[in-house]
Amino acid sequence: MRAAEGRVRAAVIRSFDGPGAVELTELDAPGIGPDDVLVKTAAAGVNPVDWKILYGGMRGAVPNHLPLVPGWDVAGTVLAAGPAIEGLAPGDRVAAYARKDHIQAGTFAEQVSVPGRAWAKVPDDVPLDVAAGVPLAGMTADMLLDAARVADGDTVLVHAAAGGVGSFAVQLARLRGALVLGTASARNHEYLSDLGAVPVEYGEGLVGNVRREAPDGVDAVIDLVGGDALDASAEVLADGARVASVVDPGVRERFGGRYVYVRPDRARLSRLLDQVAHGELRVEIAERFPLDRARDALLTSERGHVRGKLVVTV
Repeated sequence: MRAAEGRVRAAVIRSFDGPGAVELTELDAPGIGPDDVLVKTAAAGVNPVDWKILYGGMRGAVPNHLPLVPGWDVAGTVLAAGPAIEGLAPGDRVAAYARKDHIQAGTFAEQVSVPGRAWAKVPDDVPLDVAAGVPLAGMTADMLLDAARVADGDTVLVHAAAGGVGSFAVQLARLRGALVLGTASARNHEYLSDLGAVPVEYGEGLVGNVRREAPDGVDAVIDLVGGDALDASAEVLADGARVASVVDPGVRERFGGRYVYVRPDRARLSRLLDQVAHGELRVEIAERFPLDRARDALLTSERGHVRGKLVVTV
């Protein structure tokens, strides 16, 4: 399928029936306002929120409109920039967490309009498909570590440490000088060790497994799953420990903790991309899907247990 002039190919849903309802179609090429950047998409990162949106999971929080193109992460080259944008020219390589105030015009498309607050330049030696895996997951991990005040000498427990956000959280916590315990299934333990974490088996024996590695408890918990894992965390906290969650706002009342909802942050994204360029951050891409298989990418994400990142390439 090749788009006609003035049209772009995009993955869309026309009803909130989940990833299985995604189809490839043509839409009008996006326009841009004075504060926007038009990007020719090279790749779009896949995140769990993308398939949750397709079931209508965000309709209570953000206005949603159909037909809807999923995706918030993008990397590509600049086609045009609005008159209020400085420091960009056509052909520049950028990545963005391109969340807008309304959910409709996402990143699983050949061209994407990106808000001026969201883009960051991609260093020359970082491939664009790798850059596309950084924005949402990388910034979520970094903001969680800030929220939990993770610092040199801390012992940090990261739940779901082998996933997209977890993989970044492990590495970024290590760069801050922390000892990291990462929960994961046994098949991902070698991977976590390679990232610098002490692997911990999750499940019924989680508390004992953590206590064996940290007898005095952990100084911070990075929660990416909620539920039983968060319940178990209450039994392994050291005095004064901090808890930050991207799943359960109840951590505020229960632990005096912090709930994180990631927001576009150009300076933070630029730093993360520089860390990738310098070899300080590894972006594990589990699988790449062409745009005409965007539905498969979203279904794979929904099934869970993905190590690292899924990416849609355009």
